[in-house]
Amino acid sequence: MAAPHDDNTSNKPAAGNFLRSVIERDLEAGAYAARHDPAAIRTRFPPEPNGYLHIGHAKSIWLNFSLAQEYGGVCHLRFDDTNPEKEEQEYVDGIVEAVKWLGWDWQAHGKSHLFYASHYFDFMYRAAEALVSAGLAYVDEQTPEQMRANRGDFSKPGVDSPFRSRSPEDNLTRLREMRDGQHPDGAMVLRAKIDMASPNINLRDPALYRIKHATHHNTGDAWCIYPMYTFAHPIEDALEHITHSICTLEFEDQRPFYDWLLDNLAKLGLLDAPLPKQYEFARLNLTYVITSKRKLRQLVEEGHVTGWDDPRMPTLVGLRRRGYTPEALKLFCERSGVSKAGGWIDYSNLDIALRDDLDPKAARAMAVLDPLKLRLTNWDEVIGAGQTLPCDAPVHPAQPERGRREFSLGPEVWIEREDFQAVPPKGYHRLSPGAVVRLKYGYVVRCTGHTTDADGNVTEVQAELIPDTRSGTPGADSVKTKGVISWVGAHDALAAEVRLYDRLFAVPHPGEGELAAELNPDSKRVVQAYLEPSLRGAAPESRFQFERHGYFVADLQDHNADKPVFNKVTGLKDTWAK
Repeated sequence: MAAPHDDNTSNKPAAGNFLRSVIERDLEAGAYAARHDPAAIRTRFPPEPNGYLHIGHAKSIWLNFSLAQEYGGVCHLRFDDTNPEKEEQEYVDGIVEAVKWLGWDWQAHGKSHLFYASHYFDFMYRAAEALVSAGLAYVDEQTPEQMRANRGDFSKPGVDSPFRSRSPEDNLTRLREMRDGQHPDGAMVLRAKIDMASPNINLRDPALYRIKHATHHNTGDAWCIYPMYTFAHPIEDALEHITHSICTLEFEDQRPFYDWLLDNLAKLGLLDAPLPKQYEFARLNLTYVITSKRKLRQLVEEGHVTGWDDPRMPTLVGLRRRGYTPEALKLFCERSGVSKAGGWIDYSNLDIALRDDLDPKAARAMAVLDPLKLRLTNWDEVIGAGQTLPCDAPVHPAQPERGRREFSLGPEVWIEREDFQAVPPKGYHRLSPGAVVRLKYGYVVRCTGHTTDADGNVTEVQAELIPDTRSGTPGADSVKTKGVISWVGAHDALAAEVRLYDRLFAVPHPGEGELAAELNPDSKRVVQAYLEPSLRGAAPESRFQFERHGYFVADLQDHNADKPVFNKVTGLKDTWAK
Protein backbone atom coordinates (compact mmCIF):
# COMPACT_ATOMS: atom_id res chain seq x y z
CA MET A 1 0.00 0.00 0.00
CA ALA A 2 1.46 3.31 -1.05
CA ALA A 3 2.07 6.02 1.49
CA PRO A 4 0.04 9.23 1.43
CA HIS A 5 1.31 12.51 -0.05
CA ASP A 6 3.26 13.58 3.02
CA ASP A 7 5.17 12.01 5.86
CA ASN A 8 3.95 14.16 8.74
CA THR A 9 2.35 12.77 11.85
CA SER A 10 -1.17 13.49 10.57
CA ASN A 11 -0.98 10.12 8.80
CA LYS A 12 -1.16 8.30 12.12
CA PRO A 13 -4.20 7.79 14.33
CA ALA A 14 -3.99 9.63 17.62
CA ALA A 15 -1.56 7.92 19.97
CA GLY A 16 -3.19 5.75 22.61
CA ASN A 17 -6.63 5.44 21.04
CA PHE A 18 -8.53 2.27 21.92
CA LEU A 19 -8.30 0.77 18.42
CA ARG A 20 -4.52 0.85 18.51
CA SER A 21 -4.69 -0.92 21.86
CA VAL A 22 -6.93 -3.64 20.39
CA ILE A 23 -4.65 -4.17 17.40
CA GLU A 24 -1.50 -4.28 19.52
CA ARG A 25 -3.14 -6.78 21.89
CA ASP A 26 -4.13 -9.04 18.96
CA LEU A 27 -0.69 -8.83 17.38
CA GLU A 28 1.00 -9.67 20.66
CA ALA A 29 -1.33 -12.64 21.18
CA GLY A 30 -0.85 -13.85 17.60
CA ALA A 31 -4.62 -13.83 17.08
CA TYR A 32 -4.29 -14.09 13.29
CA ALA A 33 -0.83 -15.61 12.99
CA ALA A 34 -2.22 -18.99 11.85
CA ARG A 35 -3.21 -17.44 8.54
CA HIS A 36 0.43 -16.84 7.57
CA ASP A 37 -0.79 -13.68 5.87
CA PRO A 38 1.87 -11.27 4.57
CA ALA A 39 -0.36 -8.51 5.97
CA ALA A 40 -0.19 -8.31 9.76
CA ILE A 41 -3.71 -6.90 9.89
CA ARG A 42 -6.43 -6.22 7.34
CA THR A 43 -8.89 -3.36 7.58
CA ARG A 44 -11.39 -2.14 5.01
CA PHE A 45 -13.22 0.96 3.88
CA PRO A 46 -16.62 -0.27 2.60
CA PRO A 47 -18.67 2.55 1.03
CA GLU A 48 -22.02 1.98 -0.63
CA PRO A 49 -21.87 3.46 -4.17
CA ASN A 50 -25.14 5.37 -3.75
CA GLY A 51 -23.74 8.88 -3.39
CA TYR A 52 -20.61 10.96 -3.06
CA LEU A 53 -18.29 10.62 -0.07
CA HIS A 54 -18.40 13.37 2.56
CA ILE A 55 -16.14 14.59 5.34
CA GLY A 56 -17.40 11.89 7.71
CA HIS A 57 -16.11 9.30 5.28
CA ALA A 58 -12.74 11.07 5.28
CA LYS A 59 -12.42 10.16 8.97
CA SER A 60 -13.11 6.47 8.25
CA ILE A 61 -10.76 6.46 5.26
CA TRP A 62 -7.94 8.01 7.27
CA LEU A 63 -8.51 5.69 10.22
CA ASN A 64 -8.65 2.41 8.31
CA PHE A 65 -5.84 3.14 5.88
CA SER A 66 -3.52 4.70 8.44
CA LEU A 67 -3.96 1.88 10.96
CA ALA A 68 -3.17 -0.66 8.27
CA GLN A 69 -0.12 1.31 7.23
CA GLU A 70 1.15 1.75 10.77
CA TYR A 71 0.93 -1.93 11.68
CA GLY A 72 2.23 -3.42 8.44
CA GLY A 73 -1.18 -4.36 7.14
CA VAL A 74 -3.43 -3.78 4.16
CA CYS A 75 -6.61 -1.74 3.83
CA HIS A 76 -9.17 -2.92 1.28
CA LEU A 77 -11.41 -0.63 -0.69
CA ARG A 78 -14.69 -2.49 -1.03
CA PHE A 79 -17.93 -1.41 -2.60
CA ASP A 80 -20.95 -2.71 -0.69
CA ASP A 81 -23.08 -2.74 -3.81
CA THR A 82 -26.10 -4.72 -2.62
CA ASN A 83 -28.84 -2.23 -3.54
CA PRO A 84 -29.04 -1.95 -7.35
CA GLU A 85 -31.81 0.64 -7.37
CA LYS A 86 -29.66 3.30 -5.72
CA GLU A 87 -26.17 2.50 -7.00
CA GLU A 88 -24.48 3.91 -10.07
CA GLN A 89 -21.09 3.63 -11.76
CA GLU A 90 -20.76 7.41 -11.39
CA TYR A 91 -20.55 6.97 -7.62
CA VAL A 92 -18.08 4.08 -7.91
CA ASP A 93 -15.76 6.23 -10.03
CA GLY A 94 -16.20 9.21 -7.70
CA ILE A 95 -15.30 7.16 -4.63
CA VAL A 96 -12.17 5.73 -6.25
CA GLU A 97 -11.03 9.21 -7.23
CA ALA A 98 -11.77 10.65 -3.78
CA VAL A 99 -9.78 7.99 -1.92
CA LYS A 100 -6.85 8.47 -4.26
CA TRP A 101 -7.08 12.26 -3.85
CA LEU A 102 -6.77 11.79 -0.09
CA GLY A 103 -3.47 10.05 -0.77
CA TRP A 104 -4.30 6.36 -0.33
CA ASP A 105 -4.36 3.33 -2.57
CA TRP A 106 -5.10 -0.37 -2.17
CA GLN A 107 -2.06 -1.95 -3.83
CA ALA A 108 -0.03 -4.27 -1.62
CA HIS A 109 2.14 -7.36 -2.05
CA GLY A 110 1.89 -7.11 -5.82
CA LYS A 111 -1.90 -7.09 -6.08
CA SER A 112 -4.89 -4.80 -5.92
CA HIS A 113 -7.24 -4.95 -2.95
CA LEU A 114 -10.25 -3.40 -4.62
CA PHE A 115 -13.36 -5.51 -4.11
CA TYR A 116 -17.12 -5.51 -4.64
CA ALA A 117 -19.82 -7.19 -2.56
CA SER A 118 -21.34 -8.29 -5.85
CA HIS A 119 -18.27 -10.46 -6.48
CA TYR A 120 -19.50 -12.65 -3.63
CA PHE A 121 -23.17 -12.99 -4.62
CA ASP A 122 -22.76 -16.68 -5.51
CA PHE A 123 -21.18 -17.46 -2.15
CA MET A 124 -23.78 -15.41 -0.28
CA TYR A 125 -26.60 -17.33 -1.89
CA ARG A 126 -24.93 -20.66 -0.99
CA ALA A 127 -24.62 -19.37 2.57
CA ALA A 128 -28.32 -18.52 2.57
CA GLU A 129 -29.26 -22.02 1.42
CA ALA A 130 -26.98 -23.51 4.09
CA LEU A 131 -28.70 -21.47 6.81
CA VAL A 132 -32.13 -22.54 5.52
CA SER A 133 -31.12 -26.21 5.41
CA ALA A 134 -29.81 -25.97 8.97
CA GLY A 135 -33.08 -24.48 10.21
CA LEU A 136 -31.44 -21.12 10.88
CA ALA A 137 -33.37 -19.14 8.26
CA TYR A 138 -36.85 -19.15 6.73
CA VAL A 139 -38.87 -17.46 4.00
CA ASP A 140 -41.48 -15.06 5.36
CA GLU A 141 -44.52 -14.15 3.27
CA GLN A 142 -45.98 -11.53 5.59
CA THR A 143 -46.52 -8.08 4.13
CA PRO A 144 -44.00 -5.41 5.10
CA GLU A 145 -46.70 -3.83 7.29
CA GLN A 146 -47.35 -7.10 9.09
CA MET A 147 -43.63 -7.70 9.65
CA ARG A 148 -43.24 -4.21 11.04
CA ALA A 149 -46.16 -4.61 13.42
CA ASN A 150 -45.06 -8.06 14.59
CA ARG A 151 -41.50 -6.99 15.22
CA GLY A 152 -42.47 -5.29 18.48
CA ASP A 153 -40.55 -2.45 20.02
CA PHE A 154 -38.34 -1.67 22.99
CA SER A 155 -41.26 -2.16 25.40
CA LYS A 156 -42.72 -5.38 24.00
CA PRO A 157 -41.30 -8.51 22.33
CA GLY A 158 -41.96 -9.42 18.75
CA VAL A 159 -44.43 -12.02 17.52
CA ASP A 160 -43.34 -15.08 15.58
CA SER A 161 -44.25 -15.08 11.92
CA PRO A 162 -46.87 -17.71 10.97
CA PHE A 163 -44.32 -18.89 8.36
CA ARG A 164 -41.53 -19.36 10.93
CA SER A 165 -42.33 -23.03 11.58
CA ARG A 166 -42.06 -24.16 7.98
CA SER A 167 -39.77 -27.09 7.33
CA PRO A 168 -36.29 -26.44 5.93
CA GLU A 169 -37.34 -28.26 2.75
CA ASP A 170 -40.33 -25.94 2.20
CA ASN A 171 -38.21 -22.87 2.92
CA LEU A 172 -35.57 -24.04 0.47
CA THR A 173 -38.22 -24.45 -2.21
CA ARG A 174 -39.53 -20.93 -1.58
CA LEU A 175 -36.01 -19.45 -1.57
CA ARG A 176 -35.27 -21.02 -4.94
CA GLU A 177 -38.53 -19.67 -6.30
CA MET A 178 -37.41 -16.22 -5.15
CA ARG A 179 -34.06 -16.69 -6.87
CA ASP A 180 -35.70 -17.88 -10.09
CA GLY A 181 -37.92 -14.80 -10.36
CA GLN A 182 -41.22 -16.53 -9.65
CA HIS A 183 -42.44 -13.89 -7.20
CA PRO A 184 -42.83 -10.10 -7.41
CA ASP A 185 -40.92 -7.52 -5.39
CA GLY A 186 -42.03 -7.45 -1.77
CA ALA A 187 -43.87 -10.78 -1.89
CA MET A 188 -41.48 -12.50 0.52
CA VAL A 189 -38.11 -12.17 2.24
CA LEU A 190 -35.58 -14.55 3.68
CA ARG A 191 -35.12 -14.02 7.43
CA ALA A 192 -32.67 -15.39 9.99
CA LYS A 193 -34.32 -17.46 12.73
CA ILE A 194 -32.88 -16.06 15.95
CA ASP A 195 -35.14 -14.70 18.71
CA MET A 196 -38.26 -12.57 18.27
CA ALA A 197 -38.17 -11.75 22.00
CA SER A 198 -34.58 -10.50 22.03
CA PRO A 199 -34.10 -7.13 23.77
CA ASN A 200 -31.84 -6.27 20.81
CA ILE A 201 -34.37 -5.62 18.06
CA ASN A 202 -31.68 -6.33 15.45
CA LEU A 203 -31.81 -10.00 16.50
CA ARG A 204 -35.55 -10.33 15.97
CA ASP A 205 -35.23 -12.45 12.85
CA PRO A 206 -33.52 -9.86 10.62
CA ALA A 207 -34.05 -9.96 6.85
CA LEU A 208 -31.26 -11.59 4.82
CA TYR A 209 -32.55 -11.42 1.22
CA ARG A 210 -35.26 -9.45 -0.56
CA ILE A 211 -36.69 -9.61 -4.07
CA LYS A 212 -35.66 -6.77 -6.40
CA HIS A 213 -36.19 -7.12 -10.13
CA ALA A 214 -33.56 -4.47 -10.86
CA THR A 215 -30.48 -4.34 -13.07
CA HIS A 216 -27.26 -4.25 -11.09
CA HIS A 217 -24.37 -2.03 -12.24
CA ASN A 218 -21.94 -4.95 -11.93
CA THR A 219 -23.95 -8.18 -12.37
CA GLY A 220 -26.60 -6.95 -14.78
CA ASP A 221 -29.76 -9.09 -14.62
CA ALA A 222 -28.10 -12.21 -13.25
CA TRP A 223 -29.97 -11.83 -9.96
CA CYS A 224 -33.45 -10.74 -8.93
CA ILE A 225 -32.82 -11.25 -5.22
CA TYR A 226 -30.21 -9.26 -3.37
CA PRO A 227 -28.65 -9.69 0.08
CA MET A 228 -29.28 -7.16 2.82
CA TYR A 229 -26.28 -5.09 3.85
CA THR A 230 -26.23 -6.57 7.35
CA PHE A 231 -26.02 -10.07 5.86
CA ALA A 232 -23.51 -9.25 3.15
CA HIS A 233 -21.08 -7.16 5.16
CA PRO A 234 -19.86 -9.80 7.66
CA ILE A 235 -19.47 -12.36 4.86
CA GLU A 236 -17.40 -9.92 2.80
CA ASP A 237 -15.15 -9.28 5.81
CA ALA A 238 -14.64 -13.00 6.36
CA LEU A 239 -13.94 -13.85 2.72
CA GLU A 240 -11.38 -11.04 2.50
CA HIS A 241 -9.71 -12.14 5.76
CA ILE A 242 -10.36 -8.80 7.43
CA THR A 243 -9.02 -8.84 10.96
CA HIS A 244 -10.46 -5.61 12.39
CA SER A 245 -13.77 -4.46 10.95
CA ILE A 246 -13.92 -0.84 12.08
CA CYS A 247 -17.18 1.05 11.75
CA THR A 248 -19.11 3.84 13.43
CA LEU A 249 -21.21 3.53 16.57
CA GLU A 250 -24.56 3.20 14.80
CA PHE A 251 -23.47 -0.36 13.94
CA GLU A 252 -22.80 -1.31 17.57
CA ASP A 253 -26.24 -2.91 17.99
CA GLN A 254 -25.61 -4.90 14.80
CA ARG A 255 -22.47 -6.53 16.21
CA PRO A 256 -24.35 -9.46 17.86
CA PHE A 257 -25.84 -10.39 14.48
CA TYR A 258 -22.42 -9.95 12.82
CA ASP A 259 -20.99 -12.49 15.27
CA TRP A 260 -24.05 -14.80 15.07
CA LEU A 261 -23.85 -15.03 11.31
CA LEU A 262 -20.11 -15.64 11.07
CA ASP A 263 -20.11 -18.18 13.92
CA ASN A 264 -22.91 -20.18 12.32
CA LEU A 265 -21.39 -20.10 8.84
CA ALA A 266 -18.12 -21.32 10.36
CA LYS A 267 -19.96 -24.17 12.11
CA LEU A 268 -21.54 -25.07 8.77
CA GLY A 269 -18.06 -25.31 7.24
CA LEU A 270 -18.39 -22.31 4.95
CA LEU A 271 -15.88 -20.03 6.72
CA ASP A 272 -12.53 -20.62 8.35
CA ALA A 273 -11.36 -19.33 11.72
CA PRO A 274 -10.10 -16.96 12.94
CA LEU A 275 -13.08 -14.79 12.09
CA PRO A 276 -13.12 -11.00 11.82
CA LYS A 277 -14.17 -8.89 14.79
CA GLN A 278 -16.15 -5.67 14.59
CA TYR A 279 -15.15 -2.55 16.54
CA GLU A 280 -17.00 0.76 16.66
CA PHE A 281 -15.87 4.36 17.11
CA ALA A 282 -17.79 7.62 17.39
CA ARG A 283 -18.64 9.15 14.02
CA LEU A 284 -17.52 12.64 13.11
CA ASN A 285 -20.15 15.25 13.99
CA LEU A 286 -19.19 18.69 12.70
CA THR A 287 -21.23 21.81 13.50
CA TYR A 288 -22.87 23.67 10.60
CA VAL A 289 -22.56 20.53 8.45
CA ILE A 290 -24.97 17.85 7.26
CA THR A 291 -23.64 14.42 6.34
CA SER A 292 -26.93 12.62 5.72
CA LYS A 293 -26.84 11.35 2.12
CA ARG A 294 -30.59 11.83 1.85
CA LYS A 295 -30.40 15.47 2.92
CA LEU A 296 -27.34 16.16 0.78
CA ARG A 297 -29.27 14.79 -2.18
CA GLN A 298 -32.18 17.05 -1.21
CA LEU A 299 -29.89 20.09 -1.34
CA VAL A 300 -28.83 19.13 -4.86
CA GLU A 301 -32.26 18.21 -6.19
CA GLU A 302 -33.96 21.31 -4.77
CA GLY A 303 -31.30 23.57 -6.30
CA HIS A 304 -29.95 25.00 -3.04
CA VAL A 305 -26.46 24.14 -4.36
CA THR A 306 -25.12 23.75 -7.88
CA GLY A 307 -24.29 20.06 -7.52
CA TRP A 308 -22.46 17.47 -5.44
CA ASP A 309 -19.21 19.37 -6.04
CA ASP A 310 -20.57 22.76 -4.99
CA PRO A 311 -17.76 24.27 -2.86
CA ARG A 312 -20.20 24.72 0.03
CA MET A 313 -21.00 21.01 0.19
CA PRO A 314 -19.27 18.76 2.78
CA THR A 315 -18.69 16.15 0.07
CA LEU A 316 -15.06 15.42 -0.68
CA VAL A 317 -15.54 16.66 -4.24
CA GLY A 318 -17.02 19.85 -2.81
CA LEU A 319 -14.26 20.31 -0.24
CA ARG A 320 -11.65 19.73 -2.92
CA ARG A 321 -13.20 22.31 -5.23
CA ARG A 322 -13.47 24.75 -2.32
CA GLY A 323 -9.72 24.43 -1.88
CA TYR A 324 -9.27 22.14 1.12
CA THR A 325 -6.18 19.94 0.90
CA PRO A 326 -5.83 16.22 1.64
CA GLU A 327 -3.19 17.09 4.23
CA ALA A 328 -5.53 19.50 6.02
CA LEU A 329 -8.28 16.87 6.18
CA LYS A 330 -5.85 14.30 7.57
CA LEU A 331 -4.64 16.78 10.16
CA PHE A 332 -8.22 17.57 11.14
CA CYS A 333 -9.07 13.87 11.46
CA GLU A 334 -6.02 13.25 13.62
CA ARG A 335 -6.85 16.16 15.90
CA SER A 336 -10.48 15.10 16.23
CA GLY A 337 -9.36 11.89 17.92
CA VAL A 338 -10.71 8.34 17.99
CA SER A 339 -12.99 7.29 20.82
CA LYS A 340 -16.29 5.70 21.78
CA ALA A 341 -17.63 9.03 23.02
CA GLY A 342 -19.74 11.11 20.68
CA GLY A 343 -20.04 14.89 20.65
CA TRP A 344 -19.75 17.81 18.31
CA ILE A 345 -16.61 19.37 16.86
CA ASP A 346 -16.81 23.04 15.97
CA TYR A 347 -16.40 23.84 12.29
CA SER A 348 -13.65 26.32 13.12
CA ASN A 349 -11.34 23.40 13.89
CA LEU A 350 -11.51 22.31 10.27
CA ASP A 351 -10.40 25.75 9.12
CA ILE A 352 -7.66 25.87 11.75
CA ALA A 353 -6.23 22.65 10.30
CA LEU A 354 -6.46 24.14 6.82
CA ARG A 355 -4.64 27.33 7.82
CA ASP A 356 -1.95 25.32 9.58
CA ASP A 357 -1.43 23.35 6.37
CA LEU A 358 -1.62 26.24 3.91
CA ASP A 359 0.31 28.90 5.80
CA PRO A 360 3.75 27.44 4.98
CA LYS A 361 2.69 26.38 1.47
CA ALA A 362 0.57 29.10 -0.10
CA ALA A 363 2.25 31.78 -2.19
CA ARG A 364 1.18 35.33 -1.30
CA ALA A 365 -0.51 37.81 -3.61
CA MET A 366 -2.39 41.11 -3.41
CA ALA A 367 -6.01 41.20 -4.46
CA VAL A 368 -8.72 43.85 -4.43
CA LEU A 369 -12.16 42.29 -4.01
CA ASP A 370 -14.30 45.46 -3.83
CA PRO A 371 -12.45 47.79 -6.19
CA LEU A 372 -12.31 51.57 -5.91
CA LYS A 373 -10.06 53.63 -8.22
CA LEU A 374 -7.23 55.62 -6.60
CA ARG A 375 -5.59 58.20 -8.90
CA LEU A 376 -2.15 59.55 -8.04
CA THR A 377 -2.43 63.10 -9.29
CA ASN A 378 1.28 64.00 -9.25
CA TRP A 379 2.53 60.82 -10.90
CA ASP A 380 3.84 62.51 -14.02
CA GLU A 381 5.86 65.02 -12.01
CA VAL A 382 7.37 62.53 -9.53
CA ILE A 383 7.79 59.38 -11.64
CA GLY A 384 7.28 60.53 -15.24
CA ALA A 385 4.49 60.48 -17.79
CA GLY A 386 3.82 57.04 -19.25
CA GLN A 387 6.09 55.36 -16.73
CA THR A 388 5.40 52.56 -14.27
CA LEU A 389 7.41 51.70 -11.22
CA PRO A 390 8.62 48.09 -10.80
CA CYS A 391 7.80 46.60 -7.38
CA ASP A 392 8.36 43.20 -5.88
CA ALA A 393 7.51 41.20 -2.78
CA PRO A 394 8.44 37.77 -1.43
CA VAL A 395 6.53 34.79 -2.76
CA HIS A 396 6.45 33.68 0.89
CA PRO A 397 7.66 35.97 3.68
CA ALA A 398 9.18 33.12 5.71
CA GLN A 399 10.80 31.31 2.76
CA PRO A 400 13.17 33.64 0.88
CA GLU A 401 14.43 30.71 -1.20
CA ARG A 402 11.10 30.73 -3.08
CA GLY A 403 12.05 34.03 -4.67
CA ARG A 404 10.06 37.17 -5.28
CA ARG A 405 6.97 38.06 -7.25
CA GLU A 406 6.89 41.11 -9.51
CA PHE A 407 4.23 43.73 -10.25
CA SER A 408 4.29 47.47 -10.83
CA LEU A 409 2.85 50.71 -9.53
CA GLY A 410 1.26 53.15 -11.94
CA PRO A 411 -0.69 56.43 -11.89
CA GLU A 412 -3.97 54.59 -11.19
CA VAL A 413 -4.43 51.69 -8.83
CA TRP A 414 -7.32 49.70 -7.42
CA ILE A 415 -7.85 49.75 -3.67
CA GLU A 416 -10.49 48.20 -1.43
CA ARG A 417 -13.57 50.38 -1.11
CA GLU A 418 -13.43 50.04 2.67
CA ASP A 419 -9.96 51.65 2.61
CA PHE A 420 -11.48 55.09 2.04
CA GLN A 421 -13.89 57.00 4.25
CA ALA A 422 -14.98 60.54 3.41
CA VAL A 423 -15.97 60.97 7.06
CA PRO A 424 -13.74 58.57 8.94
CA PRO A 425 -14.78 57.11 12.29
CA LYS A 426 -12.52 57.47 15.31
CA GLY A 427 -9.46 55.25 15.08
CA TYR A 428 -9.67 54.88 11.29
CA HIS A 429 -6.13 54.70 9.86
CA ARG A 430 -6.69 54.29 6.14
CA LEU A 431 -7.44 56.84 3.43
CA SER A 432 -9.58 59.85 4.28
CA PRO A 433 -9.26 63.57 3.37
CA GLY A 434 -5.71 64.65 4.33
CA ALA A 435 -4.71 61.23 5.68
CA VAL A 436 -1.33 59.67 4.88
CA VAL A 437 -0.98 55.91 4.26
CA ARG A 438 1.52 53.59 2.64
CA LEU A 439 0.70 51.62 -0.48
CA LYS A 440 2.12 48.26 0.50
CA TYR A 441 5.51 47.58 -1.17
CA GLY A 442 5.23 51.03 -2.78
CA TYR A 443 5.09 54.70 -1.75
CA VAL A 444 3.46 56.77 0.94
CA VAL A 445 0.52 58.79 -0.40
CA ARG A 446 -1.59 61.67 0.98
CA CYS A 447 -5.31 61.77 0.19
CA THR A 448 -6.29 65.03 -1.54
CA GLY A 449 -9.90 64.47 -2.54
CA HIS A 450 -12.56 62.19 -3.95
CA THR A 451 -15.28 62.11 -6.61
CA THR A 452 -18.88 61.00 -6.17
CA ASP A 453 -21.71 60.18 -8.56
CA ALA A 454 -25.22 61.66 -8.57
CA ASP A 455 -26.24 59.31 -5.74
CA GLY A 456 -23.32 60.30 -3.55
CA ASN A 457 -21.36 57.09 -4.12
CA VAL A 458 -17.58 57.50 -4.18
CA THR A 459 -16.29 56.66 -7.66
CA GLU A 460 -12.66 57.76 -7.36
CA VAL A 461 -10.18 58.85 -4.72
CA GLN A 462 -7.33 61.25 -5.47
CA ALA A 463 -3.98 61.31 -3.68
CA GLU A 464 -0.47 62.67 -4.03
CA LEU A 465 2.52 60.39 -4.06
CA ILE A 466 5.12 61.58 -1.52
CA PRO A 467 8.59 61.45 -3.11
CA ASP A 468 11.49 59.54 -1.57
CA THR A 469 9.24 57.23 0.50
CA ARG A 470 9.52 54.12 -1.61
CA SER A 471 9.55 50.85 0.38
CA GLY A 472 13.02 49.43 0.81
CA THR A 473 14.84 52.76 0.37
CA PRO A 474 16.51 54.92 3.05
CA GLY A 475 13.63 57.40 2.92
CA ALA A 476 10.92 54.82 3.45
CA ASP A 477 10.48 55.84 7.10
CA SER A 478 10.82 59.60 6.61
CA VAL A 479 7.03 59.98 6.74
CA LYS A 480 5.32 58.19 9.61
CA THR A 481 2.08 56.40 8.78
CA LYS A 482 -0.39 54.38 10.82
CA GLY A 483 -2.00 52.68 7.88
CA VAL A 484 -0.83 50.34 5.11
CA ILE A 485 -3.23 49.35 2.34
CA SER A 486 -3.01 46.74 -0.40
CA TRP A 487 -3.54 47.65 -4.03
CA VAL A 488 -3.28 46.41 -7.59
CA GLY A 489 -2.06 48.53 -10.48
CA ALA A 490 -4.87 49.36 -12.91
CA HIS A 491 -2.52 48.97 -15.89
CA ASP A 492 -1.52 45.35 -15.24
CA ALA A 493 -4.26 44.02 -12.96
CA LEU A 494 -5.71 40.58 -13.64
CA ALA A 495 -9.49 40.85 -13.75
CA ALA A 496 -11.06 37.77 -12.17
CA GLU A 497 -14.28 36.35 -10.86
CA VAL A 498 -13.94 35.63 -7.15
CA ARG A 499 -16.49 33.49 -5.36
CA LEU A 500 -16.70 34.31 -1.68
CA TYR A 501 -17.93 31.16 0.06
CA ASP A 502 -19.01 30.77 3.67
CA ARG A 503 -20.77 28.09 5.68
CA LEU A 504 -23.81 26.68 3.91
CA PHE A 505 -25.95 26.65 7.05
CA ALA A 506 -26.58 29.41 9.57
CA VAL A 507 -27.41 27.06 12.47
CA PRO A 508 -24.90 24.84 14.28
CA HIS A 509 -27.00 21.66 14.03
CA PRO A 510 -28.74 21.77 10.64
CA GLY A 511 -31.31 19.16 9.77
CA GLU A 512 -33.33 19.54 12.95
CA GLY A 513 -35.76 21.85 11.12
CA GLU A 514 -36.62 22.71 7.54
CA LEU A 515 -33.42 22.66 5.50
CA ALA A 516 -34.32 25.66 3.36
CA ALA A 517 -34.98 27.77 6.47
CA GLU A 518 -31.60 26.84 7.97
CA LEU A 519 -29.50 27.91 4.99
CA ASN A 520 -27.07 30.79 5.31
CA PRO A 521 -28.20 33.45 2.78
CA ASP A 522 -24.62 34.75 2.56
CA SER A 523 -22.99 31.38 1.87
CA LYS A 524 -21.99 32.49 -1.64
CA ARG A 525 -21.25 35.91 -3.07
CA VAL A 526 -19.64 36.51 -6.46
CA VAL A 527 -17.54 39.62 -7.05
CA GLN A 528 -15.48 40.98 -9.92
CA ALA A 529 -12.03 41.53 -8.48
CA TYR A 530 -8.55 42.66 -9.53
CA LEU A 531 -5.51 40.53 -8.73
CA GLU A 532 -1.82 41.18 -9.01
CA PRO A 533 -0.33 39.97 -12.34
CA SER A 534 1.72 37.18 -10.72
CA LEU A 535 -1.50 35.13 -10.69
CA ARG A 536 -1.92 35.32 -14.46
CA GLY A 537 -0.50 31.84 -15.03
CA ALA A 538 -2.11 30.15 -12.02
CA ALA A 539 -3.23 26.57 -12.74
CA PRO A 540 -6.52 25.12 -11.50
CA GLU A 541 -6.26 24.08 -7.83
CA SER A 542 -3.34 26.47 -7.19
CA ARG A 543 -3.76 27.91 -3.71
CA PHE A 544 -2.74 31.39 -2.56
CA GLN A 545 -3.01 33.64 0.41
CA PHE A 546 -4.56 36.89 -0.74
CA GLU A 547 -2.93 39.30 1.67
CA ARG A 548 -5.37 40.52 4.34
CA HIS A 549 -8.27 38.52 2.82
CA GLY A 550 -7.51 34.85 3.41
CA TYR A 551 -6.82 31.71 1.40
CA PHE A 552 -8.08 31.27 -2.16
CA VAL A 553 -7.88 28.59 -4.82
CA ALA A 554 -8.13 28.66 -8.60
CA ASP A 555 -11.39 26.82 -9.29
CA LEU A 556 -10.89 23.23 -10.38
CA GLN A 557 -13.66 23.33 -13.00
CA ASP A 558 -14.15 26.91 -14.21
CA HIS A 559 -10.74 28.58 -13.94
CA ASN A 560 -8.75 29.15 -17.11
CA ALA A 561 -6.37 31.75 -18.55
CA ASP A 562 -9.16 33.54 -20.43
CA LYS A 563 -11.56 33.56 -17.48
CA PRO A 564 -9.80 33.38 -14.11
CA VAL A 565 -12.05 32.13 -11.30
CA PHE A 566 -10.93 31.90 -7.69
CA ASN A 567 -12.78 30.52 -4.66
CA LYS A 568 -12.37 31.72 -1.11
CA VAL A 569 -11.39 28.74 1.02
CA THR A 570 -11.24 30.44 4.42
CA GLY A 571 -10.24 33.71 6.04
CA LEU A 572 -7.03 34.43 7.89
CA LYS A 573 -8.90 33.99 11.16
CA ASP A 574 -12.26 32.75 12.31
CA THR A 575 -14.83 35.54 12.23
CA TRP A 576 -17.94 33.37 12.57
CA ALA A 577 -20.12 34.40 15.51
CA LYS A 578 -20.34 31.63 18.08
